[in-house]
Amino acid sequence: MAAQPTSSSTDATPTDPHKHPVDERLPALKMATSGLQHVAAMYAGVVAPPLIVGAAVGLTPTELTFLTGACLFTAGLATFLQTLGIWKIGARLPFVNGVTFAGVAPMIAVVNSTDDKSDALPVIFGAVIVAGVLGFFAAPFFSKAVRFFPPVVTGTVITLIGISLMPVAFGWAQGPNPAADDYGSTTNLGLAGATLVIVLLLRRFTRGFVKQIAVLLGLVVGTLVAIPFGATDFGPVADAAVVGFPTPFHFGAPQFQLAAILSMCVVMVVSMTESTADMLALGEIVERPADERTIAAGLRADTLGSALSPLFNGFMCSAFAQNIGLVAMTRIRSRYVVATGGGFLVLMGLCPMAASLIAVVPRPVLGGAGVVLFGSVAASGIQTLVKAGLEKDNNVLIVAVSLAVGIIPITAPEFYHAFPETAKIILDSGISTGCVAAVALNLVFNHLGGGRAADDEVTAPMDPQPASVH
Repeated sequence: MAAQPTSSSTDATPTDPHKHPVDERLPALKMATSGLQHVAAMYAGVVAPPLIVGAAVGLTPTELTFLTGACLFTAGLATFLQTLGIWKIGARLPFVNGVTFAGVAPMIAVVNSTDDKSDALPVIFGAVIVAGVLGFFAAPFFSKAVRFFPPVVTGTVITLIGISLMPVAFGWAQGPNPAADDYGSTTNLGLAGATLVIVLLLRRFTRGFVKQIAVLLGLVVGTLVAIPFGATDFGPVADAAVVGFPTPFHFGAPQFQLAAILSMCVVMVVSMTESTADMLALGEIVERPADERTIAAGLRADTLGSALSPLFNGFMCSAFAQNIGLVAMTRIRSRYVVATGGGFLVLMGLCPMAASLIAVVPRPVLGGAGVVLFGSVAASGIQTLVKAGLEKDNNVLIVAVSLAVGIIPITAPEFYHAFPETAKIILDSGISTGCVAAVALNLVFNHLGGGRAADDEVTAPMDPQPASVH
């Protein structure tokens, strides 16, 4: 109770003391600093997907800088849609949007299945556009079908997202070029390990704003440590312009391939599921519960932002859960603060020099930070699974089989080698296959034929130990 006056005095608008904190405008300085804090909390998450996909495509440092800036720019636009809203679009909550991790593995699968790597990004962009448009029209219906995506499904999928991305972090830790003599050298692994330790120390011994940007600070310090080893290249910054604009369809006109579209539609379902869960959680935190109409409007913002993003060379957009934690911690609930953060993202996207800074970071340093970043995604999924009722045999089976299906591409990359290339685009994405398996198994065990009632009759789970641990 003692914290309430502080929050009120910080957020209140003197001319309208009865306005809900979500709709209040803070003083300019407070708005700017709080908005920057949201950017700092999600920056590493926004730039990681273009770095991963860009490296897989084989982009030059200049092209990689352009792709990163484009994703920052489109993240800002999507955040505007979500926080400020137009018509029936936007949850109008302090909701940050950016490139979703869920799409990374399927996009890499598209890249690997494309003979000419120059066609990979256009194919991805075409698939994202179609998935975004379909998702936009499906938003009001999806908001009614949330019951088919309980924590046992969402938790499994989010866990798979983190697990699927961990090999990327391990690859970065070894170096930028697998054919190089120093790939996997003690120097590269040492830089990755040093960065990981720096991030952990910052998280352990700092607090507040510094703790929130521990990953970002770890990247900065790790880059400085790498300079004496000759692992840092400042060329991208020197070659980057101060002002620029993400030219529409810079990498080519979108191409539409059925397998890629199906894969990204699955990702869209995953993304919409995550966003729904995030809206429900955020609504409770800001004391404005997200009803069916709010969820539908929020999903429209996600999907429209995703459909428009490829126009400016960006990827699929979704909510960033780490910023929800920031709202809970700071108790600053104004959606205009997050909109201000979106403004900073747009400005960064219009400044190639700012976007090029991430290209300076050596891959081993990114790998060390990636262990924390991607591992945190998996940990978030595990947190969700804690709420999934794993004391029930049915839910244990759903998680067990779905995780097994989802990690096949990681543990046995050649498992689907006999399948057609178009099918492998979907099958080689553990996130897509794991999500389909989780949804199907949840329907079979918990919805069809009285599965839930039958499960409730079970007096003891197969293995009580996991439940007692949690």
